[in-house]
Amino acid sequence: MNASKRQEIFRRLREINPHPSTELEYNSPFELLIAVLLSAQATDSSVNKATRRLYPVANTPAAMLALGEETLANFIKTIGLYRTKAKNVIATCHLLLEKHGGEVPQTRSALEALPGVGRKTANVVLNTAFGQPTIAVDTHIFRVANRTGIAPGKDVRIVEDKLLKYVPAEFKVDAHHWLLLLGRYICKARKPECEQCPITDLCDYPVKTIFHKTTVKPG
Repeated sequence: MNASKRQEIFRRLREINPHPSTELEYNSPFELLIAVLLSAQATDSSVNKATRRLYPVANTPAAMLALGEETLANFIKTIGLYRTKAKNVIATCHLLLEKHGGEVPQTRSALEALPGVGRKTANVVLNTAFGQPTIAVDTHIFRVANRTGIAPGKDVRIVEDKLLKYVPAEFKVDAHHWLLLLGRYICKARKPECEQCPITDLCDYPVKTIFHKTTVKPG
């Protein structure tokens, strides 16, 4: 895929959704950090249901630490791996208070030093909370990048590095959200809805061509 195609892809995605954002509900960098921690192997909607009950009770590191691991686990027990996540959240709150004055750090190294925070989580927080031009490659973005040909790669880090290299600078801050939403709602894993895709004519996905050949009516 060449640079002009990538430019047009992101131009269209921006035209459709000029101000994309995460579907996780949050009102502060701390709330976002916790929501992203909870979202591993869980849907955004399931996390939102839990945090709607949790955040009115505890939405700061000190308040959440005061809840304790067991009480926190009860708030998030509808989310997969909730006991491990409760343990990591409590440990993260402790470190935020001890090393960062209760604030969410704005560097990758400091974020990745928090329990349960990997590169993807750090990228989401840096991008969504602080506006940094990072791209968090989840399963949706990995699929879209490979299918379309925007940034093909065998693992998530290769895809991330290629996206950072190839996505035009003017689109980089929002690219993460556009690609994620495209993968979540249109470029689905089992049955991509190519007929609904705004970039289908720019996409390199071979099955798309087969789809259109079998569905176009003669005459």
